[in-house]
Amino acid sequence: MMKSLIALSLLLRCSSAFTVSSGGIISRQQKQQQQQQQLSMSSSSSSSSSSSDALDQVRVMVNGMPGPMATAAAEACLRKGLQLAPIAMTGPTVEPCKIHVHDTVSGRSAQVKLIPSSQPEELEAAIAGMKEASADAEDSDSNANSLLAIDYTHPSAVNGNALFYVKNDVPFVMGTTGGDRDQLATDVVDHFAVIAPNMGKQIVAMQSALEDLATKFPAAFDGYKLTVRESHQKTKADTSGTAKAVIESLKTLSTNPDFEADQDVEMIRDDDESVAFGVPADSLTGHAFHTYTLKSPDDTVEFQLQHNVVGRTVYAEGTADAVKFLAKKITEGKDEPQVYTMINVLEEGALE
Repeated sequence: MMKSLIALSLLLRCSSAFTVSSGGIISRQQKQQQQQQQLSMSSSSSSSSSSSDALDQVRVMVNGMPGPMATAAAEACLRKGLQLAPIAMTGPTVEPCKIHVHDTVSGRSAQVKLIPSSQPEELEAAIAGMKEASADAEDSDSNANSLLAIDYTHPSAVNGNALFYVKNDVPFVMGTTGGDRDQLATDVVDHFAVIAPNMGKQIVAMQSALEDLATKFPAAFDGYKLTVRESHQKTKADTSGTAKAVIESLKTLSTNPDFEADQDVEMIRDDDESVAFGVPADSLTGHAFHTYTLKSPDDTVEFQLQHNVVGRTVYAEGTADAVKFLAKKITEGKDEPQVYTMINVLEEGALE
């Protein structure tokens, strides 16, 4: 059998007049260009300073702690210079408590009070208090939308949490997968949010490339059979959202309309099976391994696409970048409230 492993990669006029300066003889055009560059640098510096000032006012409510993904996102926010909100939403059965979030890279820390989602009145009062304090601060106009949320909770909480953010006018980054995604899209229309199944820069780029490939060459793998295996830590309750997104492109390429991610993806949540799949034993509590296979009808040609991640850093840092992107969009005031994807964040050059 012939097998091919494919990898996707991201795809004067002269003036006759001169002027003498301390640096020698320069043309009038060059002098004008220098002046324009100086003005541009001054404008850029002013814009950068304004953007930095706006980010200084942002407070990030990281919901889902003390869960490992939410905690990693909180640490990444500290690492990237963002401030954590003093309160955050936790699971409905978690006792109210205070936790210490510490980023070992930057050395920055924050104390955060966790309030269970089963106490919505207390959460709403805390949010209202933070907004009131922000409005009373100096330059209140720039602080009007200073509270943003990150959601790494549970698939069963996705839709309810989104409604909570809309009700309380809190822009958010939704990293939690699962839930009713169609209903989610309907519920958050006209609200500032970033919603994506994956926050990792390189994986987002791969997804974008696949979408482009499927658009340009639909049915290029017509008749090929699609199979998908994915392994995550035991605590991940749903099918990988990343896998679902990639599958949509592969279905278009291979004309597999009947392939259903929730039914046909082989989910691996057993430690021994994960190790056999290639996951390092010390990464069983935090990993994302995916293999997508397209096989020709006569079994003579096979293509595979793999992306394997250990740890949570790539997702956490992408999430913090999404927060900064969203804060910038709100501060600039150029866009109407809307839902962005991580591809938008990538296209903006906002993924560091």
